[in-house]
Amino acid sequence: MQIQEIGRNARQASLELGLVSSTAKNDALNAIAQALRKNQDFILEANQKDMEAAKKKGSSTPFLDRLMLNSDRLEGMAVSLEEIAMLKDPIGEVTGGWKLANGLRINRVRVALGVIGIIYEARPNVTVEAFGLCLKAANASILRGGSLSLHSNKALIDVINQASEGKIPQNSVQLITDTSHEVAEEFMSLKELDILIPRGGEELIKLVTEKAKVPVLWAAAGNCHTYVDKDACIEMALKIVINAKTQRPGVCNAMETLLVHEDIAGQFLPKAIEALKAKDVEIRGDSKVKAIDGSVKDATEQDYYTEYEDLILAVKVVSSNQEAIEHINKYGTLHSEAIITKNYFAARKFTAGVDAACVYVNASTRFTDGFEFGFGGEIGINTQKLHFRGPMGLEALTSTKYIIEGNGQIRE
Repeated sequence: MQIQEIGRNARQASLELGLVSSTAKNDALNAIAQALRKNQDFILEANQKDMEAAKKKGSSTPFLDRLMLNSDRLEGMAVSLEEIAMLKDPIGEVTGGWKLANGLRINRVRVALGVIGIIYEARPNVTVEAFGLCLKAANASILRGGSLSLHSNKALIDVINQASEGKIPQNSVQLITDTSHEVAEEFMSLKELDILIPRGGEELIKLVTEKAKVPVLWAAAGNCHTYVDKDACIEMALKIVINAKTQRPGVCNAMETLLVHEDIAGQFLPKAIEALKAKDVEIRGDSKVKAIDGSVKDATEQDYYTEYEDLILAVKVVSSNQEAIEHINKYGTLHSEAIITKNYFAARKFTAGVDAACVYVNASTRFTDGFEFGFGGEIGINTQKLHFRGPMGLEALTSTKYIIEGNGQIRE
């Protein structure tokens, strides 16, 4: 199917979706959740083909982790759809209303964005989450995944379409199966798109930002930091740091740089480095870190800019809360940052001074996730300041329109 035809189909579906009831959308979401469970073998067989191809290509361990599906992950996708079905439908919500002196009544009402394009890499879970959120918010979606996840994405879309047939408009979701760069660029210029969301690393974000001819909402990279303040609880800090780096290192909300106040570095870093190395983490540190542990590799300037998505961690000793804030604002990607401290004023200064979508006090950055935030899933994590920041759930996939009711008023 040609890209232009996909665009026309999506536009028509988006117009029809605006008239679909909440009950019908929820019935479709629940039916698809059950279908994912029922068709588990079919989906996992398709995913195995992608895994084998990715391994032959020499893909990294974090890449393979993002690509891999199993029973637990499929169950998580099914549960996510059921969670979305239980959420309040945002469409039709009146977000404001007033009456003018001339008798006109004005209501601001929440409506769908229309047609949403998502371009992403080897993340089959995005196929289901993106569709589910777009459907609940009455948007048609056009998905373009990476070449190494094509079998998985095809299988998931087949299951979605079969389970939702007759419940929602045809072409509510469409998958672009041609993964060539030429077709990708054509997709990024599709006039029917109301918004395009890239989900992936810096190269993908840069490509889409440069090539797209429609509005782009970044779901950008995460160079996330954890700062252990001088007033931190060491045991708490160890637990959080280990989790933020090693629980799942190949995702955008994993910690990439650890900052430690010089007053606590001598107590904290030996324990932290030992625990991290036990988890196979490679440590790269500045001179003060190396003075504490001579086995640490030298950190370069580039290391502090890098989103590793791997078991590699940059570490730096800082002299103050302010230096930690300045480091994060220089090297970070406006994603997720954390401070570990028992000092209320240090926490408040950090949360006010750090420029990021999500700022944590005494918690792991791994919680930056639409499902964890209670959104039922996410379309991505937006690090821009327009129009929604952070994990983008249902509300982020809507706009508003004004409905004005009168009884014959004319403007003099």
